[in-house]
Amino acid sequence: MRRLDRDGDRSGTVGAGDMAELLDRVHSFGTVLLELVVRSLRSLMGHGERPVGLLPSAAVATNPSVDLVLHPLDGEARPLGQWLTTFHMASVVLDPYTNESSWILPTAARILEGFREADTRANFVVTADATSARRFIGPLAKRFLVFADPARELVKAVGLTELPAFVFLRVDGTVPALAQGWNANEWRTVAEEIARTTSWRQPDIPAPGDPGPFHGTPALA
Repeated sequence: MRRLDRDGDRSGTVGAGDMAELLDRVHSFGTVLLELVVRSLRSLMGHGERPVGLLPSAAVATNPSVDLVLHPLDGEARPLGQWLTTFHMASVVLDPYTNESSWILPTAARILEGFREADTRANFVVTADATSARRFIGPLAKRFLVFADPARELVKAVGLTELPAFVFLRVDGTVPALAQGWNANEWRTVAEEIARTTSWRQPDIPAPGDPGPFHGTPALA
C-alpha cells in the first residue's frame, strides 16, 4: 500500500504503525460523531420524553362520518353534520374513570373558555352515560356543551388512542389537528389551528397551574 505526501506524491509504504494510527483516527472520529448524534437526539427528545410540538406517532386522525350521532346532556341528539352546520367544533375528550382526565379538567375548561365566543362549539365529550358524565363535569355542564359518549363512538371515529384528547373538527367534517395525553406544546398547536381558522386569539398554553406533561390512558380500554 502506498500513501500520498502533502504534495500528492507517493512516498514510501504504509507500515503497521501507520495503519494503526489511521484506524485510531477513524475510531476517534466515529466516537465523536456518535456522541454528537446521541446529544442531538437527547436534546430533541427532552432526555427521554416525547418530542414537544409533535403528535405521537399513533395520533393519526381520521375524519368521522357526519352521520355519527352525538348525544348532548341537555337537548336532542343530532348527527355530527348538523352540529357542524354553522360552527366548527373544539372538543376535549375525557375518560371520567381515570386520573389523567381529572388532572386536565381545569386546564381544559380554561382553554375551551378562551374559544367560547369564537366561531366554534367549545365542548366536552365524556366517555360515560349521561348521569356519570354530568357527575364528572359538575358545574361545567352549565357553561359548556357536553356530549355523553359511553360507547366511545366519536373516539373510534376520530381514531383516538389516548385520553384525554383535544380535537378540532372543521365544518367540512375534517380533523386538521388533535393532541392526545397532555403536552402543552401539542395542545397549543391545536389551539393555534383553531385560532387561525376562526380568526380568534388563542388562550395561553401552558399557563400557571397547568400540570406537567403526561401520557394519556388507552382510549378504548
